[in-house]
Amino acid sequence: MAGPRRSALELVVDDGVAVAPALRRRLRVEVRRMVAAAARCDRPAGRVGYEVALRLVDDRAIRALNRAYRAKDKPTDVLAFAQREAPGAAAAPGAPELLGDVVISIDTARRQARRGLYAELLHLASHGLCHLLGYDHRDDAEERVMNARAAALRAEARRRGRVRAA
Repeated sequence: MAGPRRSALELVVDDGVAVAPALRRRLRVEVRRMVAAAARCDRPAGRVGYEVALRLVDDRAIRALNRAYRAKDKPTDVLAFAQREAPGAAAAPGAPELLGDVVISIDTARRQARRGLYAELLHLASHGLCHLLGYDHRDDAEERVMNARAAALRAEARRRGRVRAA
């Protein structure tokens, strides 16, 4: 019998969205490390980790989501849908806590990328993960705290060896 599941990441790439296999593999590994590092830091009560879904889409798909959920009829770079905020979101004790979904537009990420597409995707994934963890950036102070946590998560993603709290 298998033991309890640890932190997990499901990576979904929409049909028609081109992502090189090597970039996909690296993104899966490093974002999974960020999720595990967040869980080690937060130690969710009675949980063994966090579960997150990361979906890579095009501008058309993210525009539709942005319009439906934020009443903004334009594409954006990243959206986060926190499961914690949903009614009945509590998981069974001993199971990973389902944090929610992070959706990233590859088209917008490519346009914004200053240090390469991968760096931009990791930045956007850490930003979305921070929103799932409850961070926001409504003012400068909140933004500084959120950016510091996102930077710590990205640093842990790139580090090798056992995952540490971040």
